[in-house]
Amino acid sequence: MASDRPGLSAGAAAPAELRARLEAAGVHTLLVQFADVHGSAKGKLVPLAHLGQVLQEGAGFAGPSIWGTALPRTGPRSEYYARGDASTAQALPWWPGVARIVGDGHVAGQPFDACPRQVLHRARARLADRGWHVQLGIEPEFFLLRRASDGRWLPADDHDRLAKPSYDLQSLPRRASFLHALHAALAGCGLDVLQLDHEDAHGQYEVNFAHAEALASCDALMLFKLAAQALAEREGMVFSMMPKPFAGQPGSGMHFHVSLWEGGRCLFDGAGADGLAPLARGFVAGVLAHAPALCALAAPTVNSYKRLAARNSITGTTWAPATIAHGPNNRTALVRTLPGRFEWRLPDASANPYLAAAALVAAGLDGIDRALDPGPATEDDLFELEAAERARRGLAALPRTLDAALDALAADDVVCAALGPTLAAEFLRLKRAECADYACHVGAWELERYVTAF
Repeated sequence: MASDRPGLSAGAAAPAELRARLEAAGVHTLLVQFADVHGSAKGKLVPLAHLGQVLQEGAGFAGPSIWGTALPRTGPRSEYYARGDASTAQALPWWPGVARIVGDGHVAGQPFDACPRQVLHRARARLADRGWHVQLGIEPEFFLLRRASDGRWLPADDHDRLAKPSYDLQSLPRRASFLHALHAALAGCGLDVLQLDHEDAHGQYEVNFAHAEALASCDALMLFKLAAQALAEREGMVFSMMPKPFAGQPGSGMHFHVSLWEGGRCLFDGAGADGLAPLARGFVAGVLAHAPALCALAAPTVNSYKRLAARNSITGTTWAPATIAHGPNNRTALVRTLPGRFEWRLPDASANPYLAAAALVAAGLDGIDRALDPGPATEDDLFELEAAERARRGLAALPRTLDAALDALAADDVVCAALGPTLAAEFLRLKRAECADYACHVGAWELERYVTAF
């Protein structure tokens, strides 16, 4: 989401006009940024004098050096170009003289099918064919950590120890300098920050942004990560979007608030007898029907499934869904329905926002096109509902491991088609390798439990 202040955002400005605006804002260098398959920000610095080349051809990268491209090491298809989107050009308040511009992946002069941002472009085009667009409000949770002398990761604030730390106003002031700097940086980039708070684990925080069109929201999320990483490092802390760094405490979600629009009209308004508008019913039904496959993209690490385990934490709950269900204002369900929107509670902080959003759109459109039924809403606390009762109601569980989620993804033609054959194959290959590496790892829990047990 870009600012409209002169010199900071270009909209559809011509290269000469954009360059003049950026120069007036003190910019001398471009950070050409894109996201790899894991959702990590990548890029390079380019002098502002070469803005025209960035917009027309793109900044060049060795394709096989980027996770998830499957590009060869030789030949014309070995080059990956991040072609700048002029509307994203934005001076970075925490990095004087530098402006970020988001790049779309191109190979051999054509949009690259395995670029995550291009994947979302394709999903948006499917919506646009119907005159629709999706708005997202993304809520990232994160940890501020430090490394102890014995190698352990700990909350950066040694005094952050409340038994129920959510909304803690004792530790929040101790992180005030970072939080104020983060807010100032994001606001300086034109983001509407709604609130910042201490979350339900030690060292955990959350930022909420105003909703925006899906691509703008995903670009804003990547900008947030860049700012938070840089500002935390300046204060001697580590910014982490690891889903669950501490056993026995809640993990970090990245909830999506989702609404479907036609121009300025929200198509999820006007609830029926069951509380959902007709298009919302189909969309939610699609999200539920494809939930196992979506899990691989929204919870894409082996650590993600420690967060999704439906067990108690120090605070009394994990806040992460484990059951494929929907319900009105039900934070224990996968989909929490609200007036005019729903909250998709599956994604965690490690998800690639472009891929999660594109897969979400594909699932929702499939639900609408096939007139799927989401089933009855549940108002029960699903963390308290016995397994036998969930089974009696036909409420299935989410995959318990990344391996199981990958199996579901591989079998889901709708979600794989949204990713495209190149990226779907690469994602599955890389994540299968992650699972294999994890299976071979011997951790402290195993040593403590088994070394002397037999």
